[in-house]
Amino acid sequence: MNITLSQYIIKRNGVPIGSSKSLRNNLYRSLGAKNFSTFWKYWNPIFGYYLGKFIFKPLKKSFSVSISLIFTFVFCGFIHDIVTTIVRGKTNFFFTTWFFIMSLIVLLSKMLKHDFSKQNWIIRACINLLLISGSFVLTNHILNI
Repeated sequence: MNITLSQYIIKRNGVPIGSSKSLRNNLYRSLGAKNFSTFWKYWNPIFGYYLGKFIFKPLKKSFSVSISLIFTFVFCGFIHDIVTTIVRGKTNFFFTTWFFIMSLIVLLSKMLKHDFSKQNWIIRACINLLLISGSFVLTNHILNI
């Protein structure tokens, strides 16, 4: 079944694109997600739609879901690095590395079947923010070695 961008955004945010509640719903749903894998289903639905349609799904035809997920995250990080390279005028592959690490956390979260849905929203948000910030710190450490 092919889903349009508009349908996808309503599915992820609960409101149509351009709604005044879009950002609030996006932050509430993504930060309060039951695990890190689900966080990414809600985070940035427009970019997520295109990554899923044009990167992840085609990769799944040749690779396992896990490898396709890693490649999709790395591609996303690389796109972020291209933008920062244009702005800063130099390359460092920070986002490519960071998104690679986050892809491994997503896979680990799935493997361990993390489910924090019984925790209140603030605990789930703290866990997701901790994983993002922890992977950020790890990326900084790796790139500064």
